[in-house]
Amino acid sequence: MGLYGQRVGCLSLVCEDEKQAVVVKSQLQQIARPMYSNPPVHGALVVSTVLGNPDLKQLWLKEVKGMADRIIGMRSSLRENIEKLGSPLSWEHITNQIGMFCYSGMTLEQVDRLTNEYHIYMTRNGRISMAGVTTGNVEYLAKAINEVTKTT
Repeated sequence: MGLYGQRVGCLSLVCEDEKQAVVVKSQLQQIARPMYSNPPVHGALVVSTVLGNPDLKQLWLKEVKGMADRIIGMRSSLRENIEKLGSPLSWEHITNQIGMFCYSGMTLEQVDRLTNEYHIYMTRNGRISMAGVTTGNVEYLAKAINEVTKTT
């Protein structure tokens, strides 16, 4: 079971000069260190509560399976939609991979086109977050991928 950390946010400070920046940084590090050295216990308590209760554990397992099945379904749908458009490329890797992220195999230039022309965002190495692919956008994503990967 994984839980995302609770620490979020950003603190920005403007200092008069480099000397002041060094002093401020030192103070901020002293404040931050105990927070990282002594993480909150509530995450462990959540896990203990869920896994220690048979009903909650079964519900959690059912929900995890539901998420995994949805992602597997989106992988299949994305591949099928791209292939249906007649792409001459192999897209087997989409369904051969597992997990929340899919390495698409697209080039930096292709990813940039997806961003600039279709407003589809992913890491520049072509890694797609499959959690963001839905029944409502999978066809649009497939069409855009097909367009930017067409060979000339």
